[in-house]
Amino acid sequence: MPGASTVEPVRIISYNLRKHRAVHELDALVAAHDPDVLCLQEGDTASLPDTAGGLVLAHTTQQNRLGLAIYYRASAFNLVDMAAVSVKKSLHDRVLRPAHERLLGVRLRDIDAGRDLLIASLHAAPLTARNALRRDQIRAALSELSELGWGLPQLIVGDFNYPVFKERLSEHMRDVGYELVMSDQHTYTRYRVFRGFYDFAAASGFVVESVRTLPQGESDHLPILVTAHPQ
Repeated sequence: MPGASTVEPVRIISYNLRKHRAVHELDALVAAHDPDVLCLQEGDTASLPDTAGGLVLAHTTQQNRLGLAIYYRASAFNLVDMAAVSVKKSLHDRVLRPAHERLLGVRLRDIDAGRDLLIASLHAAPLTARNALRRDQIRAALSELSELGWGLPQLIVGDFNYPVFKERLSEHMRDVGYELVMSDQHTYTRYRVFRGFYDFAAASGFVVESVRTLPQGESDHLPILVTAHPQ
């Protein structure tokens, strides 16, 4: 993309594990695509491994059994800080299973570049919720994420659960200082009527070079590989 920095890019995989079913794929996924960071959704946080293909577990959410996790390459980054963000719950969350924490962020220091970055894994409310609630959740989560380091480059990846009216979401993200970038192919395949683009990247202080959809495993979501340059 035009305007990309000469700084080495950061490679991030985001993957919704479909209620932990695809966890056994992580080592092979990392080995095949060599990411710097791995962001997960719908992982059984009590059962996630300490490492995935050589990446080290930074942190997981604590209040949701099926929650979020982030792994990072310890030879390239130091873990500085982390935060799990609770947002307004949807009706689905209240009736079926509490999902307090829908964003997990880490502050990483690039060892070679000597600068800090914010990376986050996001899982917005399911399709039973209104788009307006998802937008509110995302806005609140991004505001909390900034507390880890105001003004630092930020890259949020994950399951935005927003297959329709994406233009409205893009406008909303631009209004709060982020550029939303969709994947090159559909990322959700389980139900024909709901198939579409679900897994995105949102960047502030990063130039996103590509969001590439990876081959499908056992999850109903396809992993995405985000390549981005901090500005």
